[in-house]
Amino acid sequence: MKKTKQIQDSLHKSIENLSSPESYNSVYHEPNHGSPMPSVKELHKIVDILREVLFPGYFGNDVLKEETISYYTGVNIDKLYQSLTIQIRRGLCFACSNEHFDYSKCEVCDSQSEIFTAEFIETLPEIRRLLSTDIQAAYNGDPAAKSYGEIIFCYPVIKTLINYRIAHQLIKLGVPLIPRIISEMAHSETGIDIHPEAEIGEYFTIDHGTGVVIGATCIIGRHVQIYQGVTLGAKSFPLDEHGNPIKGIPRHPIVEDNVIIYSNATILGRITIGKDAIIGGNVWVTNDVPVGGRIVQSKARYEKFEYGAGI
Repeated sequence: MKKTKQIQDSLHKSIENLSSPESYNSVYHEPNHGSPMPSVKELHKIVDILREVLFPGYFGNDVLKEETISYYTGVNIDKLYQSLTIQIRRGLCFACSNEHFDYSKCEVCDSQSEIFTAEFIETLPEIRRLLSTDIQAAYNGDPAAKSYGEIIFCYPVIKTLINYRIAHQLIKLGVPLIPRIISEMAHSETGIDIHPEAEIGEYFTIDHGTGVVIGATCIIGRHVQIYQGVTLGAKSFPLDEHGNPIKGIPRHPIVEDNVIIYSNATILGRITIGKDAIIGGNVWVTNDVPVGGRIVQSKARYEKFEYGAGI
């Protein structure tokens, strides 16, 4: 397609503007030590490998037998180790502020990424155990569920919790950036937003799930069930003397054991929802709820409407 001179001039002007430092300085990333950014595509593959390892026979193409499962797991663990080490190394370089290291000779990042990967792989049995409790909670909490297999294959909460529990272990080890990418993968697929720093106990489930938000400093106990649209968020952001938000302070709710939170409830601030409490739908909670407490909306008033009556 032939471009007119007017179109060519317009394109050249756009290229010049987009290439000027004034335009790109605030959004430009120059790779630290020449290291590429972590690959979202590769991290998707890593999560797929982890699903095969954590749920043998449910994910992957092979038909597994008990006598061959150790070989199958070994191959996947080897692939996981190689791939995840590379991505963790890239995350370490992204977060590194030391300008004197040469990417090709950065033995510190090489060693640390290998250690992080090995330590993470050691946690996989515990991640599997926690997910098995989440599956049981989802099954017991939903009368429509037909089997554990249906929960594993179909329920968005399990897809989200697989990514969350993987990302949470990585962030506990001190791995930068990678955990957030993994948690946001599930967020984009399911509409459930769980920050990887949040602490969530066993037997956790979210019914339906769409629109749930769980903030970074949330602490959630055991046997907690929440429904779609629930927000466990921050009420405000304290500022420093320069007007910037203060980072790293607890600002999200604590939810104790055996709590149920119904759809579209909004719970804000560093408050405590006591053990065995029930939070009704569409309520706004900014104060502590005692053990066994019940928070529900007041009954709505309805007045009889007659056709033709004045308003």
